[in-house]
This record gives sequence, C-alpha cells and structure tokens, in this order.
Amino acid sequence: MASATSSPRRPSASAQSESSQSDRRTVSATQSRNPVSQRLSKVLGTNFDNEDTRQALRTLSDLYAIPRGKEVHIVVDDGDDELGQESFETPLPAPTIVLVESVPGESAARARKNLRRDMETQLAEGSRKFLQALGEVDAKLCELQINVAAMRSSCDEAETQLALTNESSKLLLERAGSLRDERQEVEDKKSIISLFLARFTLSEAEIDALTSREVPIGQRFFQAMDKTERIREDCRVLMAGEDGSTRAGLEIMASTSSHLEQGYEKILRYCSTEFRNLGRDSQLEVSPGIKEAILRLRKRPELLTEALTILSETRQATLLSSFIAALTRGGPSGYPRPIELHAHDPLRYVGDMLAWVHQAIAAEREFLESIFSLKSDGRMVGSVRNAPQSEEEDWMRELMDLAVGKLCVPLKLRVQQTVRSQESSIVSYKIANLLQFYLMTMRRTIGEQALLSSTLKEITDIAYRVFYDSIETQSLALARSRFDHDDPSLTPPHVILDHAQILREVMQVYQSSLLGDEDEDEINAGINQVLDIMIDPVVQMCITNSEEKAKLRPRWDGQVFILNCLCYLQGVLAAFDFTTQKQKDLQTILNKRAKVLTDEHRDSILRDAGLWEITEAIVHHAGEEPLSRIPAAQPADLQRSLKNFSAWLSGLEVVQSPRLSQLIIQKMHTRIHQDALARLAQTYRRICEEVKNPANRYEAAATLLGSERPFGQVHLLWQIFGLEEREREEESESEDDESDGDDSDGSGSGKEGSEE
Repeated sequence: MASATSSPRRPSASAQSESSQSDRRTVSATQSRNPVSQRLSKVLGTNFDNEDTRQALRTLSDLYAIPRGKEVHIVVDDGDDELGQESFETPLPAPTIVLVESVPGESAARARKNLRRDMETQLAEGSRKFLQALGEVDAKLCELQINVAAMRSSCDEAETQLALTNESSKLLLERAGSLRDERQEVEDKKSIISLFLARFTLSEAEIDALTSREVPIGQRFFQAMDKTERIREDCRVLMAGEDGSTRAGLEIMASTSSHLEQGYEKILRYCSTEFRNLGRDSQLEVSPGIKEAILRLRKRPELLTEALTILSETRQATLLSSFIAALTRGGPSGYPRPIELHAHDPLRYVGDMLAWVHQAIAAEREFLESIFSLKSDGRMVGSVRNAPQSEEEDWMRELMDLAVGKLCVPLKLRVQQTVRSQESSIVSYKIANLLQFYLMTMRRTIGEQALLSSTLKEITDIAYRVFYDSIETQSLALARSRFDHDDPSLTPPHVILDHAQILREVMQVYQSSLLGDEDEDEINAGINQVLDIMIDPVVQMCITNSEEKAKLRPRWDGQVFILNCLCYLQGVLAAFDFTTQKQKDLQTILNKRAKVLTDEHRDSILRDAGLWEITEAIVHHAGEEPLSRIPAAQPADLQRSLKNFSAWLSGLEVVQSPRLSQLIIQKMHTRIHQDALARLAQTYRRICEEVKNPANRYEAAATLLGSERPFGQVHLLWQIFGLEEREREEESESEDDESDGDDSDGSGSGKEGSEE
C-alpha cells in the first residue's frame, strides 16, 4: 500500500518520447492484424448514399426481420417517457414499439450464413406460384380450343347452306339486277325531264304572277319575269344548234313570249296607276317597285313612253295648281305667304316666282333621278354638267320641260307686266339680270330648246329692251339738257352726278350677277352696250356745254369743265374691272382735251410773262429782214419783254396757276402746268437763240439777254420751274418735230414745245 501510494518516480523527457513512439507503433501493428478492426473500417468506409445500396439493405432488413414477439413496448404517460418492462402477453395501450435483438448481431450473422439458401428458397417458392398460375391458364385455353372447334364446325355448315341458297336464287338475282338497271335509267330520264321542264317552263304560280290581276307587282312578279327571260335566252341557245329549230323550242318561245308580253302590259297598268296617284302628291317618294318597273319598261320603249306621258300630264296639272296656289293662297296654313302679296316690290315679286320654279325643277329632277335609279352626282341645279349625255338625261330633261310647260304662260304674263310697268332703270336692270341668271340656270338644267328656257329668253330680252330704252331715254334727256353757263363752278353738275350714281348702281348690279365662270369677252359684251348708252351722250353733252361755256367765260373754263366731268366719269368706271375698254376710250378724249388746255395755258402764260409779242414776231419772221428791225422785236421792245418776264418769274404763278385751280384732279393740274412751263422754257430758249443769231443783228446780244433773269441761261430757267430733270430730254428734242404736235398723249413737253 505504501509503495502503491508513494509518488512514482517521473521519467525523463527523452525516455517519455521514445516510450510514446514505441506505443504507437505497437498499436498500429496490432490494428492491422485485427479482423474486427478491418471489418469496422470497411463498414465505416461504405457509402450509404447510393440508392441501390440502400434498397439492398432494406430488402435484407425485410428478409431478416426480428420475429414477432421480441418487441420492447414503451408506454408514454403524462409526458414522461418510461421504459416499460418486456411483455410477451397483451401490450399496453398506444405503445411505442422498438425492435430489440436478444443477441446483438444475431440477424446479421444469420443473414451471412443463410443468405444463399434463403434466396434459393424464395426463388423456388416463386417458381411454384408461377407454375400454378400457368396451369390454370392452360386449363382455360383447352376449354377455348374446344369452343373454337365447335364454332368452326357451325361456320362450315352455314357456308354450305349459303352456297346452296345462292345457287338456287341466281336467276332471281339476275332478274332483280336488270330491273334495278331499268329503274335507274327511268329515274335518270325522269330527272332530265324534270330539270328540262323546270328550266324551260313556268310553274302555275309563276304564270299567275305574270298574268293574273290578283297577284300584285312585287318580288314574286319580277322573279317570274326574270325566269321567263332566262328561259327565252336559253331556248335561243338551244335552237342555235346543228339540228336547227325544234318543235319544243318553238312552242317554248311562243308560250314565253305571250306570258312576257302580258307581264309588260301588267307593268304598264301598274305604272300608270301609280303615276296618276303619285303625281298628285306634293311629297314625291318613289317606291322600289316603281324603280324596278321603270327599269323593266326600258326594254319596251313604246310602253315606257306611254307611262311617262301619263306621268308628265299628271305633273303638269299638279305643278300648275301648286304654282297658282303659291301665287294666291300661299303655303299650308298661310306660310309661306302668297307671292302676289309682294307685287308692290317688283324685284322680290319676280324673284319669288322664279325661285319657286327653280325649286320645282330641282324637286322634279330629284324625283326623276329616283324613278330612273340614277345616283345623284352632287351637282347643284344649274351648274355646268361635265358628265357625258345619256339616254336617262335626255328623258329627264324632256320630262322636266313638260312638267313645267304650263307654268310658262302665267309666269310670262306676270313678269312682262311687272317689267313694263317699271320707271326706274335700276330696278329694270336688276330684274333683267335676275332673269338672265335664271335663264342660264334653266339652260344648263333642261336645255336651250326647252319651252321654259325659250320663255325665259323671251322675257329676258323684253326686260333688257325695257332697260335699254329707259337708260337711252335718260341719256338723251341728259344730252339735251342745258347748264347755267353763268355758274362760276367748273365741277360736274348735279345732273351728271345723278347720272353717274345710276351708272355706278347698274355696274354694281352687273358685277353681282356674274357667275364667275365667264371669260373676258363674255364679261365685256354684257356691259359694253350699257356703257356706250350711258357714257357717250354724257361726254357729248359735256363737250357741247363746255363750248358754250367757253363763249361766255374765259376759254380755258370750258376745257377745265370737260376735264373735270371726264375725270369724274373715269373715277366711277375705275372701281370695276370690266370697264377697261371704256376707260381707255375716255383716256383718249382726256389726253386730247388736256393737250388743248395745255396749249391755251401756255399761250396765257406767254401773255402774262410778257413774251407773247416777241414770240409771235419770231414765229412769223420770214427771214428777209433782220429780226431786230421788226416791231415788237426791236431791242427796246425785247428789253421790256424780258423785264416783264423777269418780274413774272418772281410771282406765285410759276408754282401754281390760278386758271387751273378748279381742276378736281390735282395730278392733272400739275401735269398741265408743268407741260406749259416746259413749253415756255422752250420758247425762251428759241428767243435766246434768235437774239444770239448774227443774222438778226442784235447789238450786245449777251448783254441784252443777261440784263434780266434768267440772264439768258436756259438751264437756270429749268431750275426755277423745278423741271431740271427734264432739261436734257427737252434739249435733245429736234425742232423738226412740229408735225407731231397733235400727239394724243399730251404729256411730252418736247413735242408740245415743237409746235411753236
């Protein structure tokens, strides 16, 4: 005990290390030779994740399961697990079974020992079960073979019986086959005949639809007519074969022709009845039956003509009655009011009547388009129709003309009475233009040869004739009128102003009546006659009165007066594009009159400036005697004239002439005055040239001219007149242009100056 309890002696570190290495080598050698260790290493190294291995283990587990009765039952009570005792009798309620081997490793050892034998035993048991099952199948197959043999025997007997039956019924079958063929042939012939009859004959119902008065016109009737026409067309094809016409074909054509004619007669009676009823209605609505009936009757022009004749007669009476009612009674319930209530207003009265006729034409055309099944082209009534003419268009124009034919007489009487009773030329012209507009509209709608177009043409000519007579009477009265020549005013008198106002209103009416599709020649042709009638007498009257005014007053007053009148008339015409030609004619007269006034103004300026006498002496100088020896051209007279001219240059008349102050056109005032000043400058230049000419024998000519303004300097005179921009042009003019002094333009100062 003492030695056991005493502290052992601690070995050294090297001794301990050698001892541990020696122990590890001993343990390693012992483990390599121990089979249990090897088996354990193998078991631990096995991979149980392989599905085949796990399945094999489950199979072995089922095969070598612990026999029943060697279980350990564990009863769970109050939440605590208690190990129960082994029980070999009745187990406790709701136990948990845990299999426990009596000897550890017993199942594994038994499996290693008896595995081959157990497998062979299992295979042998399975083979016995398989042989037992096959034995039962073999027994069933034997029974089936017996049944099949019995069935074959029965089939052989039935086949023998069938052969005997076929042999005995062979003749009967042959007879039945021939009868079947004959029946099929008969059926085929029957089918062909039925198809032929259905294609080339009419049924009783279809014949009744075509001929009977009891069957109304409708879809059934038109289908029967279509079939009849189709039969006739097919029959013509059938009869056009090599064999020629057949009796059946001729009979079919004869019967269908009779039925078809009866159908057309029925359509004619239907259309006649419908047209008589339809024509009396104010609301024109065409049914599909009438449209289809008219479409059918187009194949029979004579029947269609008869039906449309009835329609036109009915529409004539209806429209005439409606027109008279619109004139006298007005519309339903008095609205719109009767047209004749506005007879005091001639323009509205005529316009309402023409508008009613125009509206009736539009409604009639829409009605006829529905009858002939024509699609409206969206064209307004009266606009230009670009579409080619067709048979339907000709029918509609003729029917529209017939429908409104009876309206021509009352319309013509009322319009003529209204036109002839007018005293105002403006109202007459407005009515004439209104009639002209509706005349063009009706011509484009129902044609130029229509009765309504002819009537409108006649009353339009009457209206224009009344208007032309009216303005011609006014113009002649104006031309014969005389003005107060003592009146100092040179502006256009009131009679001309009133006449110009009438002219302006006439042109405004004409401009508003243009449709916009006329060419320039048509526009000018419509107004030139009016302008000639209303302007030419006024121009002549102005010329006559200006001459008389010139006798009593300064002569230039007459020219100023006529220029004012002509300029005023030209201003009235300038507002309208279609008066270009007349404006040119007036401008020609204005230029001539302006030239005359320019000549007179230039002479007046020469007298006022004191150069008239010297100018006359120079103009009438024959050249035989020096100019300085002629009276009024002698140096003293010349000096006096130049002094007066210098004094005149300092006055206001150089800028503006009092004689032209009454010109209403300032531009013309300026032009005439400048032209006269330019001629004065030309005259002064000629005076200077003649004075400087040695042949005229003026002593100290330069001193004589330089003593007074403009000191013999022509260019200085141009500057004083404010015309220096025209100096070069005037100086370049040749004095040989005196023959051109009557130039119509009247604005060229060089040519006008050459007249001197």
